[in-house]
Amino acid sequence: MGTTDTSRPNLDSILNERKKFDETKAGVKGLVDADLVDIIDDKDPSIHQGTVDRIKEACETWGFFQVVNHGIPLSVLEELKDGVKSSPALNWRDTFSCYLAPETPKPQDFPLICRNILLEYGKHMMNLGTLLFELMSQALGLNPNHLKDMDCAEGLIALCHYYPPCPQPELTLGTTKHSDNDFLTVLLQDHIGGLQVLHQDKWIDITPVPGALIVNVGDLLQLITNDRFKSVEHRVLANHVGPRISVACFFCSDYRSSSKLYGPMKELLSEDNPPKYRETTIADYIAYFAAKGLDGTSALTHYKI
Repeated sequence: MGTTDTSRPNLDSILNERKKFDETKAGVKGLVDADLVDIIDDKDPSIHQGTVDRIKEACETWGFFQVVNHGIPLSVLEELKDGVKSSPALNWRDTFSCYLAPETPKPQDFPLICRNILLEYGKHMMNLGTLLFELMSQALGLNPNHLKDMDCAEGLIALCHYYPPCPQPELTLGTTKHSDNDFLTVLLQDHIGGLQVLHQDKWIDITPVPGALIVNVGDLLQLITNDRFKSVEHRVLANHVGPRISVACFFCSDYRSSSKLYGPMKELLSEDNPPKYRETTIADYIAYFAAKGLDGTSALTHYKI
C-alpha cells in the first residue's frame, strides 16, 4: 500500500488560495484585468465619467489599456488579420505599412488581398481615435475636442506585421524594446500573443482578449502632457508558434506638410509644474527617432529641458 505524503501541500488548497488572491485584484493579474476598458457610447454621465477616470489612471500609471465594445465589428478584425497573413515571410518579422489619413491612398495602391479591408478598417480606426482623444482630453481636465484640435488624430499610419514561427525564439526578439513615436497607438493582435509592456521594471505579458484592441500612449502624447500620460516601452517576443499577426495604427499629425511646433500644453503648466520638454516639430522628432533606432533608449531624453 502507498502512503500519504503529508509534507506536500494540498493542490486544491493552493488553487483556492490563488483564486482568492486573484479576486482581490492585487498583483499583476489584477492590474492587467483593471485595464480592460469598455468604451461603448453610453449617454449615462456616471458611466461616462467612470470610463474617463479609468483611462486617466491607465494613461498615468501604465501607458496602455485594452478596449472592448469599441464599435468595430469582429468580422472586420478577423478579415484584416487574414489579409495580413497572406504574404510569405522573408525575415522574423515582415511589415507592410501605409498611410490611411489624412489622404486616403487609391484602392489600386494596396495589395489586392487586403485592399478593401484596410480601407474599411481605416474608417473605423479614425472614428475610434477621435473618441479616444475626446476621452483623454477629458481625463486631462480639458475640453473634449482639445487634443483633436491640436491635430493629434489628423494622420493615421497602419503597420501590418507578420511574425513567422521561430525555431530558436530564445536567441532573438520579434521586436526589440521601444516606445512609439506618435501620440497614440491602437493595436490589433491575434491569439498567439507575445506582446510585453515594461511596468515598474518588470516585463508584463499582455494576454490577447478576443475582440479587444490595445491602446498605448506614444512619446508625443507624453511630451505635450508634460509627463502626465506615460509613453509605455514594449517589445514582442519571438515564438515557436506562428505566424503571429498584428496591425498597429499610429495616430499623429501629418508631419510631411506641417511645420507646427509641439510642446507641453500651457493649460497643464503651473509654477509647480514647469515645462519639462522643449518644443519640436513632428518631422524633427520622427527624424531623430529614426536616426537613433530601436536601441532601447527613449528619444524623449533628447528633448528634455
